Amino acid sequence: MTLMKTIRENAQKLSKCIVLPEGTEERTLKAADYILKEKLARIILLGNKTEIERKSQEWSLQFTTNARIIDPLNNPDKEKYAELLYEIRKSKGLTYEEALVLTEDPLYLATLLIKAGEADGEVAGAMNSTGNVLRPAFQIVKTMPGISVVSGAFLMILKDNPYVPENILVFADCAVHPDPTASELAEIAISTARTAQSIAGLEPRVAMLSFSTKGSAKHALCDKVIEATRIAKEKAPWLQIDGELQADAAIVESVGIHKAPGSLIAGKANVLVFPSLETGNIAYKLVQRLAGAEAIGPVLQGMAAPINDLSRGCSVSDIVNLVAITATQSAGM
Repeated sequence: MTLMKTIRENAQKLSKCIVLPEGTEERTLKAADYILKEKLARIILLGNKTEIERKSQEWSLQFTTNARIIDPLNNPDKEKYAELLYEIRKSKGLTYEEALVLTEDPLYLATLLIKAGEADGEVAGAMNSTGNVLRPAFQIVKTMPGISVVSGAFLMILKDNPYVPENILVFADCAVHPDPTASELAEIAISTARTAQSIAGLEPRVAMLSFSTKGSAKHALCDKVIEATRIAKEKAPWLQIDGELQADAAIVESVGIHKAPGSLIAGKANVLVFPSLETGNIAYKLVQRLAGAEAIGPVLQGMAAPINDLSRGCSVSDIVNLVAITATQSAGM
């Protein structure tokens, strides 16, 4: 059974509620129809109800009538959400009148629905930039306790790779934070381990990657990874983690034994934490293209509730998969 099929089956069992703020967008509506048909999640669509119904008829969508539809511009509960937003942001200078206006923005309303406990997660980005998706998330949902940084993980599905018995690696950060500090890198490691556990079903074995293995090179960049490993161990004593390790020492057992004798992670890692966004992004794209790996993500991690960002070039299938992932992610929070 493929990982994505397993994730979809888990989502069916969980019956989580996911809000889709781009409710009138064609791919989003078609994805919602499929999700509701397959019972992967309960769905809230944000947008004009008449437009959603008209487009559903135009595209012969049969199941969107099972979605809860909220029109942000004509919302009878607008004042309730405005009051919630005002309470959250008044210390930052937000007025109640400004909060009323912001609740008309689907991206703000989506995160307010999560904060109010009416939705378990959000998927957006088919029509909006990452910055626009994340801004209200940071302001309203915020990060998990003990986590200050949001990062993006990719599930890399390999085909019969001799170095990866489980055929799954989790890479991070590949999408969000350009140059994390040692403390932030430690948080990314902890978040990625949780992602590997909750979504991929892995027992995470985390390698903190560098161009050095156990002091083979001396540089401030290596020192950052060493310090990040120390902090991660302190913050999450349960975590199986080691660093600094070169990539081959992390995943090739014979190399790991030679370069890092005694390490419980070297040669056995299934979670790879890269020292910067630059290295992580390059690595996942190379593995995807040259090794023919399937790259699922990015899965945003570190938020107090799962809010995931799509590429604006996403397909209907991409949205369906990310909704299933978001539903699964919410179960582990």
